[in-house]
Amino acid sequence: MKKLLALLFALTMVLALAACGGSAETEPAETEETETAEAAETEETAEATGDTVTLRVGASPTPHAEILAQVKDDLAEQGIDLQIVEYTDYVVPNTAVEDGEDDANYFQHTPYMENFNAERGTHLVAVGDIHYEPMGIYAGQTTALEDLPDGATIAVPNDATNEGRALLLLQAQGLITIDEAAGLECTPNDITDNPKNLVFKELEAAMLPQTIDEVNLSVINSNYALQAGFNPVEDSLAIESAEGTPYPNVIAVKEGNENNEAIQALVKALQSDKVRDYIEETYGGAVVALF
Repeated sequence: MKKLLALLFALTMVLALAACGGSAETEPAETEETETAEAAETEETAEATGDTVTLRVGASPTPHAEILAQVKDDLAEQGIDLQIVEYTDYVVPNTAVEDGEDDANYFQHTPYMENFNAERGTHLVAVGDIHYEPMGIYAGQTTALEDLPDGATIAVPNDATNEGRALLLLQAQGLITIDEAAGLECTPNDITDNPKNLVFKELEAAMLPQTIDEVNLSVINSNYALQAGFNPVEDSLAIESAEGTPYPNVIAVKEGNENNEAIQALVKALQSDKVRDYIEETYGGAVVALF
């Protein structure tokens, strides 16, 4: 009887120890799984309720990135981290917004954006006019418009809207006549009168300042003129008028993002007295505020 009781007691202890062993193995696994879930939930909550919003804006180095830099601290006070991404061409900053890599861009005027949409199938819209950059005619091998020889070569931007803009500026100086029906996107094919038999060299806009010594005259966008060290007001032979301009430089976003709070805060910050004063004091008429 004693042996039987001892055997039963030993069996009970073994089962009890086995039960304790099972709890020791499964409990940590359950705790680890719970902690992982809680961590993930915490991370999602932090992302959803974070105080800082990142806003990536593509821009030409001059003057756009410089102007954006003036509002970086103002936006930071509103919980917006403005990241300025500089581009030196007129294509990538638009495709970056279309593809969602950037939230907005600030480098182009409205006619260029609309033409880009038509040609590339993008969906960009303007959410605020900021400034205007008058295009200028600059001396190359010829130092005065009245000295322009017969058969002279004039360099112009090769994109549709800026080429038309350059030709219209040349027309305003009496050098050529353009078919009125051609509008803002006129090309050399729309010239109806060319008394000096001018030859047009179509180049990427960024290349115009670099090739100015190879041509008689060059018609250059002000952002590239400024980057090359020209003062459009003082150094150009002729310059566009800002009055009634159809070429406002805008903040552009992908359609559907117009009412994004960070975008609206950016536009409001740029359309301020602070930025107007900066533009007037820094560029002396080469860049004109439109607000």
